[in-house]
Amino acid sequence: MAKLVFGMNLSLDGYVDHLEMRTGPALFRHWIEHVRGLTGSVYGRRMYEAMRYWDEDRPEWSAEQREFAAAWRRQPKWVVSRSLKSVGPAHWGDCSFRTRPSTKPNRPWCY
Repeated sequence: MAKLVFGMNLSLDGYVDHLEMRTGPALFRHWIEHVRGLTGSVYGRRMYEAMRYWDEDRPEWSAEQREFAAAWRRQPKWVVSRSLKSVGPAHWGDCSFRTRPSTKPNRPWCY
């Protein structure tokens, strides 16, 4: 049986500004290794949209940022959303628990 690990980022005030947050080299290295070890990730719409930042290389990125992006891109992603119509490049996982939109209102589905 596979092991499911739940993780969440949260600041003391309940808000993480992903555009302003900067980590030191040791903590960023931790996240590179952590993501590299994941089999896949389940996202809600908002977090998935924030993480799409890593989809395309940016010229200003450091070698470590490119390494993180490569690790993130390699893993399958399952996105649970009521409003997304599609997800971007190669993010499809085998979503065996639901493969098409529910006919019931306000029920999410997985991409």
